Amino acid sequence: MSDTYDAHDEFLENLENLENLENTDTQERTFAALPPAHGRGFAQSWWGQAWAKALEDTALDFAQLKAGRRLARAGAVGAVSVRPGRITALVEDRGGVLHRSDVLLQRLGEEEWDRFLGMAVERSGHIAALLDRDMPPHLVEDAAAAGVELLPGIGDLEPRCDCDAWDHCAHTAALSYQLARLLDQDPFVLFLLRGRGERALLDELQVRSVVHTEPEAASPREAEGVDAAEAYASAVVLPPLPEPPALPPEPGLPPSLDTETPPPSGIDVAALGFLGAQAAVEAHRLLADALVAGHEQRAPWPESTVSQDAVRLATAAPQGHIAERLAQGAGRDREGLALAVRAWEHGGADALTVLEEEWAPDPESAARARAALAAAWEPDEQPVLKASRGRWTVPGTDAQLRLGRDGRWWPYRKERGRWAPAGPAASDPASALATAVETGEE
Repeated sequence: MSDTYDAHDEFLENLENLENLENTDTQERTFAALPPAHGRGFAQSWWGQAWAKALEDTALDFAQLKAGRRLARAGAVGAVSVRPGRITALVEDRGGVLHRSDVLLQRLGEEEWDRFLGMAVERSGHIAALLDRDMPPHLVEDAAAAGVELLPGIGDLEPRCDCDAWDHCAHTAALSYQLARLLDQDPFVLFLLRGRGERALLDELQVRSVVHTEPEAASPREAEGVDAAEAYASAVVLPPLPEPPALPPEPGLPPSLDTETPPPSGIDVAALGFLGAQAAVEAHRLLADALVAGHEQRAPWPESTVSQDAVRLATAAPQGHIAERLAQGAGRDREGLALAVRAWEHGGADALTVLEEEWAPDPESAARARAALAAAWEPDEQPVLKASRGRWTVPGTDAQLRLGRDGRWWPYRKERGRWAPAGPAASDPASALATAVETGEE
């Protein structure tokens, strides 16, 4: 028997042994091989796309990424073993040789898990979303504010393969793309990689939730002394700050403007009430962020234009003359405002810029775009694309790709003569185009 199949037998034996271990630090899940993925992107969820982007930003060889996509699409990745800090699979290359491939991701430390769990119990919506196999962006943002990075960044995915490649080879790239598909199905795979299995994570959240909701027993506080030198040097000795308030379950209601006194001339009472309600929603979101354990002040929001503010407010779906006023403020008709709202919901101000702006990529950006397009499909599968100033249209169809200034690809479809946003941005142009095509088939 060849060395390759000896390694295969040893790998399967190790998997069987790992399943029998009772140590909770060696939790493991094994996922059966997935079917080929011809004609579709590897990840549909935003967190799966973030995983793929971490791989693509890290790898130094576009040719290896392209070969990895080809292997993953062809179903060459076997069963995937996921355990804290490591994913493992056997990957069959084009010559029929099996390679053991691993991708490593650093586990979170106990202090980081403590901060994450403390943050999660403050936001019951996060737990409910996870139980629905969803990972809302606010969960990742709140975790980052608490100093915990859940998703990998550039350089965080460390490859290991018995083909002895020094960087991501086709085998580790194929394994990474396969994991993006698994993350689509179950975001708890990411938590297991970071060090906590689903059952252990939910048990810890349940325990903390009970402790969080139980009233604390009153106990006398010992008086804290103040150093005499510090007291003498200070003009005023301030008392300690009070405990932060509890987060209200929902935004408050603005005061009623329905009074017997007629409003001053020119005051739109309904529009003013709408603005008050939206201000309460935003205030509730900011307070929720501020109450997260380990919260650090974030950088201020970039200054927005009147048109962007009008679109943001229009996401609340106002009716009647308020919608008309917002359309005027955004400089659009009602249909144009609806397209802008869709763009905003897919990606905020960045998505709105892609909708409005037609730009010609500089030579470096254009070269990177051409390389990404060449690596995204097999030569016999690549669609015909007609390029025009950062936009690539598939002739004879209603599908289009738009390149953002940050290098991400945005899916678009033509609807009633207008190009409309079809989904969030993707790092892989094939995934973005698949989203545009699938949106039209719904």
